[in-house]
Amino acid sequence: MPVPREYPDGLRERAVREVQTSGRPIAQVARDLGMRKEALRQWVCQAEADQGDRPDLLTTAERAELAQLRKKIAELRWASEILKAASVFFAKELDQPCTRPTR
Repeated sequence: MPVPREYPDGLRERAVREVQTSGRPIAQVARDLGMRKEALRQWVCQAEADQGDRPDLLTTAERAELAQLRKKIAELRWASEILKAASVFFAKELDQPCTRPTR
């Protein structure tokens, strides 16, 4: 279950827009809007990445894709472990001598 957001999306967008358009420092805008300055700094950085201004950071879409791929890798590793365990089990079964009754 996702963690509930501390600030509504509208406030986030307003705060980022205020920093980008006013030229005021992040700390001052955060103080005026009653939020943590580190949270606002992260939102501004993410907005800049999404706009293409920060090529060193992943965009929101890239972050979502990365999370999806990591989940898929975890599922594939889990399936691989199950298949390895099954192959060990069946290999042991094949190594057992045949116990058919002779006629």
